[in-house]
Amino acid sequence: MSAFEKRVSCQEVASLLVFYACEEVSDKERKQIEAHVANCHACAAQLAEERHLQQTMVAALQPADELDSSGILLSQCRSELAESLDDLYAPPIRERWRPFDWLRRGMALRPVWSGAVLVVFGIVVGAQILPWMRNGNNADGQAVNVLAKPSITKDQLDKMEVAGINFSPSPDAGSPSVQVHLSAEQPIVLSGSVDDSDMRHVLTYVVENGERFDAGVRLDCLEALKAAARDQQVRQALIVAARRDQNPAVRMKALESLRDAASDDDSRQALLDALEHDANPGVRVEAVNVLVGSLRRGDTEEVALGADKAPQSVKPSREDEDPSIERVVRVLQQLQRKDPSRYVRLRSAAALRQIGPREVQ
Repeated sequence: MSAFEKRVSCQEVASLLVFYACEEVSDKERKQIEAHVANCHACAAQLAEERHLQQTMVAALQPADELDSSGILLSQCRSELAESLDDLYAPPIRERWRPFDWLRRGMALRPVWSGAVLVVFGIVVGAQILPWMRNGNNADGQAVNVLAKPSITKDQLDKMEVAGINFSPSPDAGSPSVQVHLSAEQPIVLSGSVDDSDMRHVLTYVVENGERFDAGVRLDCLEALKAAARDQQVRQALIVAARRDQNPAVRMKALESLRDAASDDDSRQALLDALEHDANPGVRVEAVNVLVGSLRRGDTEEVALGADKAPQSVKPSREDEDPSIERVVRVLQQLQRKDPSRYVRLRSAAALRQIGPREVQ
């Protein structure tokens, strides 16, 4: 039971008059104050002074009217005050016990020493404990079985992508070392030379399925396969690329890679097909260069072979010559007369002059 419910004194009312003037009292307190003021002239005079002061302050221009005309700041301050009072009277939260909390606090207070201790601890673990654990695991002296990696199948290649190819020259002027990065659910890095069956299988697969791979990747594969052009599997892949690839640069690179195997019947047929049917003049010029180079290399080999034989060797007649050479001459003559590219016509004429002495024999 409050004091208002018993007997309200002037001292008690005087302390509430300022709140009454600001309308910050409850309905019950308002009724009791009004009943007391009606019978007490001193409290009524003090209430009049409080109201006059309140009206004067309200009439005066306040900085808050310009800074917070909507009252949002005042509402926020009241809300924060209420939250602070709630937190003040809320029961304290009991923190759970942390066994290494003292260590964490000590490290936070001394970061330099803590870092040095951690570095020393890491060195000790790496230099002493880990070797001891390895020696303990292999103390029985048993050999570790290493299984050979399985060969890459065509089904696996159908689901893989080539992320990149790296080359490194061979020290003995042989096939270069190749590293192929294959992207799949489990990425694979394949290293070796073109003589390796898996490596050759992957490279020829990329060349033969050019629509699935980037043109730059196909060019890198052709560069790697060039050293093994005499291999039948590699040669067939190069021929497929020269005939079917949609990129002229790749077809041109495939013909260039066939240079060492150009004397083979299949390779020469692919070169002739490029001369007669390829729409790109650069590819046709490359085919002319490879064909002429193969014929000149054949002459060099015949000369070297003839030097080892007796002087009375019989010169071959035109009937004994390779019939494919006659077809090369016919195709070059046709290109010299009818090819739409002026450079192809000039290159064909120069090629005919180069192989002309052979036909005169």
